[in-house]
Amino acid sequence: MPDLAPGGELRPAQTGRPWGLHTLPEEDPAVYRLLSAADTVGVFQVESRAQMATLPRLRPREFYDIVVEVALIRPGPIQGDAVNPYIRRRLGREEVTYLHESLRPALTKTLGIPLFQEQLMQIAVDAAGFSPAEADNLRQAMGAKRSVERMEALRWRLVHGMQERGIDPGTAQTIFDKLRAFADFGFPESHAFSFAYLVYASAWLKVRKPEDFYAGILAAQPMGFWSPQSLVADARRHGVRVLPADVNASREQARVEPQKNAAALPTDPTALSPLDVHPDLAVRLGLAPIKGLGGDVAAAIVAERTARGPYADIADLARRVRLSRARLEALAASGALTSLGVARREALWAAGALSQEYGQRHAAGHDQHAWYQPTLPGTAVGARAPHLADMTAREQQDADLSLTGVSTEASPIVFQRDRLTAAGVLTIAEVLHHESGRRVRVAGLVTHRQRPSTSAGTIFLNLEDETGLLNVVCPVGMWRRYHDVGRRAAALVVRGLVESGDGVTALVAERLETLPGVTSPGSRDWC
Repeated sequence: MPDLAPGGELRPAQTGRPWGLHTLPEEDPAVYRLLSAADTVGVFQVESRAQMATLPRLRPREFYDIVVEVALIRPGPIQGDAVNPYIRRRLGREEVTYLHESLRPALTKTLGIPLFQEQLMQIAVDAAGFSPAEADNLRQAMGAKRSVERMEALRWRLVHGMQERGIDPGTAQTIFDKLRAFADFGFPESHAFSFAYLVYASAWLKVRKPEDFYAGILAAQPMGFWSPQSLVADARRHGVRVLPADVNASREQARVEPQKNAAALPTDPTALSPLDVHPDLAVRLGLAPIKGLGGDVAAAIVAERTARGPYADIADLARRVRLSRARLEALAASGALTSLGVARREALWAAGALSQEYGQRHAAGHDQHAWYQPTLPGTAVGARAPHLADMTAREQQDADLSLTGVSTEASPIVFQRDRLTAAGVLTIAEVLHHESGRRVRVAGLVTHRQRPSTSAGTIFLNLEDETGLLNVVCPVGMWRRYHDVGRRAAALVVRGLVESGDGVTALVAERLETLPGVTSPGSRDWC
C-alpha cells in the first residue's frame, strides 16, 4: 500500500503536504475528467466492465454524481430497469416523469428513478400511507436474507394502501414491482455516500499521485478487478515508470522509488486521460510475488541487504541468505539479479553450483539442521558460466509472466502484431475509433470472462493488447457455438460488429478464434 505516516496519512514521496483520507482537495476537476473518461483501472468500485461502460454516459461532474454511479450499477437498479432511463434523463433525452405525483418528493433528486432504500421507504410513506414503523419493517425486509419472501408478504399492504390514495391498480402494481426488484440488492444512500468518497479518494490518488496509487494496488494483491499485469500496462500507458523486481532495490512488495536524472516517459496516445506523472519517481515491483520465493525469503533478502549493504554478486547473495537452487533460479529467470552484473542465463547456470556451495543442508548424524562444510568461496564447479546468448525480449517476457505474473515491458501481443496486421486484424485502439456497425477483427489477451445474473445468458469478455482494453459482448447463440474456444483460450481473435455511442465502444462478437503462441498471466473468470 502507499507509504503511510503515523495517523494514516499518505507520506509524500517528495516534499509537500501529506494528504489524509479526510483532507483531500474537494471537487478536483481532474478527478471528474478521469471518471468521465472511464480511465478507472484500479479505482475502487468503478473499475468493473459495467461501471466503465456507464461512466462516459453518466459524465459525473460533482460528488453526488459519484453517489448515483455507485448505486446505479447494482443488480437491484438493473433488474428494476433503472439504468438506461436514468441515463437518458440525465442526458436530456427523456422527460423526467413520475408514475404518480406522490412519488415526486422521494424521487426528484434522482430524476424520477428509484435508486436507494431510503427513497423506497419514503415512497411507502407518501404513496401507501405507511407509518414510520411500517417503513422500517420495509427496510428490514429489503435487507433480510429472505427479502423476496418478506417483500411478497407486504404486497397487499403496499398495493392496497396505494389504491386507497387514488393510485390505479396497474400503476400500484408497477410501483410494487420496482420496490420488489430492489429487495435483494437495494443500496442505502448512506452506504453509497461512503463508497463514493472512497471512489473519489482512489481516483484523486490515481490522477494526482499515480506512482503511489499503482504501488499501493500492486502491493495489496490479490484484490480488485484487474490483474497485476493489467495494472502495470495501464501505468505504462500513462507514462508511469514501472521497474522490475531486483534483489538490490526491491522490498517485499511494490513501492515508490526515487529516480535520479530520469527523463519523463512519454504518455501513450491511447491513454484515456492525463495523470500527474512525476519523472523523478518510479514504481519498483516487489520480491515476494516471484513464484517459488515467498514472503519470508523476500523479507530475509531485504533484511540482510538493509543490515549489511547491497549484494556484490550472485555468490555474495547465495552466501549471505543461503538460498536454495530453486529460489536462486527463480530470481535468475525473473531478472531480479540484473543489478549483480549477470545476465539471466548466466545466473541460471550458476544457481545450481552456488546453492551447493552456500545453501544446501546436509544431514550430519542426528543433527538434521546442520549445514555442510562448504568449499572455498568461488571454487564450486560450474559457478562461472561460459558465454551464453542473452534471452530474447520474448523469452524474457515469457519468464516474467510465468514467474511473477507481470511484465514491465510491452504486451505479449506485440510479438504477434506483424502477423496480425498482415491478416487484417486491428489493434484495440483502432477499433475504438471505428464507426458503429463496422465489422472488424481484433486480437488480445482475455483478462476477464463474466456472466452476470442480470445478463440473460450473455457472456462478456475483456480483451487487452498493447493499445488498450475492449469489452466484447458474446450473445447466447454465438457463445454456444464457440464455447470451448471462449472458455479456454488465453488470447483470442474476435470478429464482430462495433457498437459505439456516448463515448462507449464494445464489440458484439460473431466468431472467436484461438490466438496461439501467446504467454498470458491468466484471466479472472466469473462464468
